[in-house]
Amino acid sequence: MQASEHILWDDTRLADPHAQPDKARRVQRMFDGIAPTYERVNRLMSAGRDRAWRRRAVAMSRVSATDCVLDVACGTGDLTRAFLAANPARVVGSDFSAGMLREAARQPGSADYCRADALSLPFADGSFDVAGCAFGVRNFQQLDDGLREFYRVLRSGGRICILEFTMPRSRWMGRLYLFYFRRVLPRVATWISRDRTGAYDYLPQSVSTFTDGPGMTAALRDVGFQRIESASLTAGVAAVYIGTKP
Repeated sequence: MQASEHILWDDTRLADPHAQPDKARRVQRMFDGIAPTYERVNRLMSAGRDRAWRRRAVAMSRVSATDCVLDVACGTGDLTRAFLAANPARVVGSDFSAGMLREAARQPGSADYCRADALSLPFADGSFDVAGCAFGVRNFQQLDDGLREFYRVLRSGGRICILEFTMPRSRWMGRLYLFYFRRVLPRVATWISRDRTGAYDYLPQSVSTFTDGPGMTAALRDVGFQRIESASLTAGVAAVYIGTKP
C-alpha cells in the first residue's frame, strides 16, 4: 500500500473539512489511528492547560451527587474522569472510535463506556442530567443533529456542556495562534504520533473553519436550550458553553 492511501485529509478536503459528505467516516478512522498518543499530544497542544479547561467545564455544569452524566465523543476519557471527580451518581462515556474507547478503558475510574455515534445515541429520552462534550462537536457530521441528540437524552432541567477550541478575537493573538496551530503543532504532533492520515493538519483547519461563539450560542438556542452561558478560556483559544433544557 502506498503512503498516500493512508491520507484522510489532503489539501482538497482540508479546504472545507466540515462540508465533506464522508466526514464522520474519516474522523472515525483518524481517531482510531491517533488514539495511543492522543492525550500526550493534547497536553502539548494546549501547553498543559486542557486539564484546567475540563475542570472549568465540569464546574460550570453544576454536577450534583444525584446526577447521571453522559460524556459524548469521550475519546480517551479525559472529560469523563473530570466528571467522575465531581462525584455524581453515574458517568457514561460514549465514542464511535473503538481505538479511543480502548485507551479510555485502560484508565482508572468507575465510568461505563459504550461505542456510539453522537448523532444516534443509544439512550432513552431524558436519561441524563448532564451531557458534555470536549473538543468533539466540531467533528460531528452535522452539528445541529448532534445537539438535538444532546437535547433528547437530557431530562427537563438538564444541562449541556460543550468545551471547544475557538479563534481568539485579538488580532495579534489570532495570528500567533494560527502560526502555532498551522506551522508548529502539526509537525511536532505528527512526529510524536507517527500519524500518516493528516490528523494534525485537519485539527487547525477544523477549528479555524468552525462556527464561532455567537454561532454556537445560536445553534444551542435553535434546538431548544435556554439560559445559555459561555466562558472564554486562555485568551480565547477555547470556550465553555452551557445550556439548560426547559
